[in-house]
Amino acid sequence: MADNPAIPLSVHRCRFVDYAPSAITALAFSPLPLPSVRHTKRAQSAQKSRVIGTLAVGHANGDIDICEWSGQSGVTQSPQAWVPRKTLSGPYPSKVDSIAFAIRHPHLIDSDDVPATSDLRLFSSGGGSELLEWDIERGTLLQTINSQGGTIWCMAVNPSSSLLALGCEDGTIRFLSLESDTLLHQRKSDRVKCRMLSIAWGPPRLKQPNQTTQNESDTSDDDEDEWSDTWLVTGGSDSSLRKWDVASGRVVDRMGTEKIKGERTLVWTVGVLGNDTIVSGDSLGIVKFWDARTCTQLQSFQSHGADVLCMAVGPDGKSVYTAGVDQRITQFVLVKTQSSGSTASTKWVQASSRRMHSHDIRALALWPPYLTLPPKHQRTFPIDVAPILASGGLDMHVVLTPAALSSSTVVKVQNPLATSTEATFEESYHRKLPFTTRPGCTAPVQISRAAGLISCLRESSVTVWRIKKTHSQEEPDSLTDVQEDEFGEEWEKVLEMDLKTHTNLIASTISDDGRWLVVSDFYETKLFALTTQEDGQITVQRIRDLTSVLHPHISSTIPSTGGSAFRFTPDSSKLVMATTTSSSILIIDLTSDNHTPKVLRKFTHHRSVKTGIRDRVVIGRRSTDGDDDVEMGDAASTPVPESEGDNDSEDIVPVVVDILRLAISPDGQWLATSDNLGRTHIYNLDSVQHHGTLPSFPQPAQALAFDPSHPGLLAMAFPDNTLHFYDVEKRQSPAWTRDLCSNLPKRLTHAHDTILGISFDPALSQPPSPTNQSYVLLWGSTWICKLSLTELTGNNSKKKRRRESTKEHRHFGYGDQTVDFKMITQYRPILAMEFVGARELAIVERPLIDVLATLPPAYFKHKYGAS
Repeated sequence: MADNPAIPLSVHRCRFVDYAPSAITALAFSPLPLPSVRHTKRAQSAQKSRVIGTLAVGHANGDIDICEWSGQSGVTQSPQAWVPRKTLSGPYPSKVDSIAFAIRHPHLIDSDDVPATSDLRLFSSGGGSELLEWDIERGTLLQTINSQGGTIWCMAVNPSSSLLALGCEDGTIRFLSLESDTLLHQRKSDRVKCRMLSIAWGPPRLKQPNQTTQNESDTSDDDEDEWSDTWLVTGGSDSSLRKWDVASGRVVDRMGTEKIKGERTLVWTVGVLGNDTIVSGDSLGIVKFWDARTCTQLQSFQSHGADVLCMAVGPDGKSVYTAGVDQRITQFVLVKTQSSGSTASTKWVQASSRRMHSHDIRALALWPPYLTLPPKHQRTFPIDVAPILASGGLDMHVVLTPAALSSSTVVKVQNPLATSTEATFEESYHRKLPFTTRPGCTAPVQISRAAGLISCLRESSVTVWRIKKTHSQEEPDSLTDVQEDEFGEEWEKVLEMDLKTHTNLIASTISDDGRWLVVSDFYETKLFALTTQEDGQITVQRIRDLTSVLHPHISSTIPSTGGSAFRFTPDSSKLVMATTTSSSILIIDLTSDNHTPKVLRKFTHHRSVKTGIRDRVVIGRRSTDGDDDVEMGDAASTPVPESEGDNDSEDIVPVVVDILRLAISPDGQWLATSDNLGRTHIYNLDSVQHHGTLPSFPQPAQALAFDPSHPGLLAMAFPDNTLHFYDVEKRQSPAWTRDLCSNLPKRLTHAHDTILGISFDPALSQPPSPTNQSYVLLWGSTWICKLSLTELTGNNSKKKRRRESTKEHRHFGYGDQTVDFKMITQYRPILAMEFVGARELAIVERPLIDVLATLPPAYFKHKYGAS
């Protein structure tokens, strides 16, 4: 600092928490609608063509993460890339083997548009005969249907999102109709004597109208174009591929692959290009290209040392990416050649290969997705933006790689990930999405500040550790030179519980004094009273009355008492709960002598119908003092479709939202709640009343926290690492915070990992002084940032003196103010970070090497003579 001494911090580095992330088994991007044939020359909207779609990540524990692009609308570059918005909790126990998106109402989506998450249907299967359809908005299962053909090995949605094909154990293909938002068995194919391991649709053809309908269509130019599916291809467990006629369900032709020592070769993945080329990858590590018209082999590449498990096709159909057990991603490119007769021809070449994973790669997906259409109907994309290849596997990371072709030299190609200036697959830098991407209330690891307890949530169990605080006599000089305790013997496991659950556990929290623990799956919340014995061990008593207490306050068609987020007040007298199915906030009193909870109030403001301009909800009015600020709406002006605690209005259908961010002020007076529509509500816990609504932002809040030195000041962080502050008492944003938030350092806003939490030092409960500086700690999975707030609260004379000292100290300056800013990256990956005392910080890490040690050995094949 310029005028003040450095802030000493003691850091407890906790690496004993054995959190186990789940392997990635499936990836899928949102599909694109079929183009309009009548208007093939229509120019695309520049903004629509630059919208980036939704990414679904399937895990081996049955969960599916729904990730959305963190960049601003119309901007293709975002260092944070895709950020998880919600997690669909799978039934316990379960797994995800394959997932597929479909467009709910394709005729309502413009042919040049990108479907929003609400326009999509999501299907998954996990090693059984049940097909699962998910309600993405509610975060729960919508319906299940039996394949009627045994285990589902693969699935694929046709380009028009009207049919879903399932490859089954009994050697048949089951076709399910998706028209009019249905899921019905339509027909099945002939049976063959092998499993269907992979499946892909061929290019659809335009229907040929008869003479009558053609004459009628001449009088109407508004008739929609109709596409019909003609064929599809499957890879089997009997060393062969088969081409099927969709109309008859019969095999048209069979293509055989090599065998070794008479053993059958498994065709794990297949793909189809618009020019009637079939691509296959098998258990021998061979990638083959076939002519779909003659069903003959065109080219073959021994590109992998072991099984090829997955495949992705470039958006223009001129590149193919394959990956599998040998941890390598191989790129194939279609190049032009010159034949002897001076006639231009093309062939596939193996262009490059990269190893970016430590274990098996199970899934590949590429944005923009490829549309299997004839070349003349292919959708065009901006050539100045590189496609993005996503890959995932046993090492738990989603790896993103720019995947522009080397031939794209007409214009400068932009790297959407901002990892490097290069954007080609072989030269660009990739980046890994951390497996610790669930922020705030939904994080699996929670810290009890006063009691020094750390809880860790798994699929169906919860574990609690106690850290024994030790204070070093020698205090550190700054955050970048802290005194660390590794806790070799300074921690102990005090509680471990296995719970009976319907789904994987989704949320938990532990009170600051360590007296309460709450956990929840999607359908039931469990509350436990914790008592610490003289020997330090903890005894547990379940509060079984909670379910019956919550039921009368759950207004939903789904009988669920589950919670999506929880927070205890600082004095542990109240529990704040956000429900999973009814999108309500419940204030629960815990002060009764017999441990019987009581619901004090139910708030349903998040269920109000979203209204606004250009998807922005603006509440209140602009201030007239020239600050260009939007004031927070008060409770009286906030539109609510239903009264607090009453049933829904008959003429208004409330929206269903996910409330995943909760924050309570250190004095226990204020509660802030934020949902996935970007709306934030403020409640007064003293009077148990709704206080007001904040103006909305383009993105939902990623983290919320109140400043202890000013309990009414709410800090909000967003997925693109931007900040906003609001004074909930004055109902406006302070002027000094607007200057700060609009001029944040690029090292923070361009950090490749999104912000996960905001922490304030409890020592700052006193007003700022030369020995008690005001600052905030922001943290992500791989970084911690200290942002000073003291210098912004001084008078003008102090600002002048600090401007003069900027040459001697490292400051970040803007306008007539300066702010101290530091970022460190020595802790990674961070699961949780919280102050456990004044100037005493606990950081929970889960080193990747510890996680990988729990996995089976990776594939390795020694090459003799190679170094």
